[in-house]
Amino acid sequence: MVCFCLFLNSIFQPLNKTLTNNQINKLAVPAIISGISEPILSITDAAIVGHINLNATESLAAVGIVSSFLSMLIWVLGQSRSAISTIISQYLGAKKVEEVKNLPAQAIVIIVILSIIICVTTIPFSESIFKLYNAKGLLLEYSAEYYKIRIIGFPFTLYTFALFGVFRGLQNTYYPMIIAITGACINIILDFLFVYGFYEIIAPMNLKGAAVASVLSQVIMAIMATILILKNTPISLILTAPINKELPKFLTMIGNLIIRTLALNLALFFATSFATAYGTNYIAAYTIAINLWFLAAFAVDGYASAGNILSGKLLGAKQFSTLIELSKRLTKKALIIGMLIGGIGGVFYKSLGRMFTTDVEVLSIFYAVFWIVLIMQPICAITFVFDGIFKGLGKMRDLRNVLLLSTFIVFVPALFLANYLDFKLHGVLWAFTLWMIARGLPLIVKFRKQFLPQLRKH
Repeated sequence: MVCFCLFLNSIFQPLNKTLTNNQINKLAVPAIISGISEPILSITDAAIVGHINLNATESLAAVGIVSSFLSMLIWVLGQSRSAISTIISQYLGAKKVEEVKNLPAQAIVIIVILSIIICVTTIPFSESIFKLYNAKGLLLEYSAEYYKIRIIGFPFTLYTFALFGVFRGLQNTYYPMIIAITGACINIILDFLFVYGFYEIIAPMNLKGAAVASVLSQVIMAIMATILILKNTPISLILTAPINKELPKFLTMIGNLIIRTLALNLALFFATSFATAYGTNYIAAYTIAINLWFLAAFAVDGYASAGNILSGKLLGAKQFSTLIELSKRLTKKALIIGMLIGGIGGVFYKSLGRMFTTDVEVLSIFYAVFWIVLIMQPICAITFVFDGIFKGLGKMRDLRNVLLLSTFIVFVPALFLANYLDFKLHGVLWAFTLWMIARGLPLIVKFRKQFLPQLRKH
């Protein structure tokens, strides 16, 4: 904690002008908007199905359980975005982008094939999967029904994520923002049309309608990303030989990030499973809280994305002093955003809950714990920024090790202890808070230990 306080003190020291705020904001602001748009797919589904006339609470809970599992799948294979971005940005900094022009196509083929295999193998076992989340009865039926449709969009999402990685590696977050905003808007419109129906033209589909809307919006985003890549970048999406020399490095990065993300999602699995075991009202309240947390996390992640993009380029150019300055600037900005998000959440505390449901018991449980999500935001901000910087530096093994230790040594014991003490959702969210601290502190220490000596050398 002493190291953490010293670090906070250092980021508010005067900074030189080597790296301008305009450079950072030009990348971060579109990434923030793009990031906010990503979880809107699940949040929109949750908000709309939470107000249907037929079994709204069970539908909301089903969206929460399925979104948790889908997030695991997307985050596991969606790490291709960070790996592609890292490699391309480093080559951009070294002025050698031509050497990796054919890498994205080769990487995308691997990722899409894996995603299709996951679709084919998980659909027949959907009920068994959600039984592991303690779902049963109507909740289990709804979860399996919703998943069998939502999973169809999985390959399209991973494909789009990979293309976002190409854009980010080329220092472009504008096009991903346009794509994400368009996809989110289309999803909202289609949600209303398919869930509630449209006069005599479209019959109400309830929960199934939300799943169909999400899949269609994901397909449209994939088409948009393809067109913009082909028209505006030198990157080819045609698979060509020979195998790019950086493909083994890409696969190694993906391997480390997959292990890391599996540990991350193990934490989400345990949290969702415990919340479900506490009862339908608890998992519904947890669904609201966790979706709002994801929304806040993606908002702060805009500056983490800037860290990913710029740190790779600066490392490739060996500009270590600017790299350290970048870490200070990003942390300061992310802290401000984290506190702003917490403050906005406090102002609209009651309204946010009512956006998702009118169930009095669910809202009572949600209001009792949501404040924990809000006070976590500054902590999350710092952790996400250094996550992004380490990804840009290509230090995926360090990220893997930190996530494994924080999950198995901090989060899991804290969650089981809180469950034993019958803290219910309070325990789940406090375990997440400790987890975020355990993820952030080691990265701060390691970054400063490695790059401050480099600064003195140069």
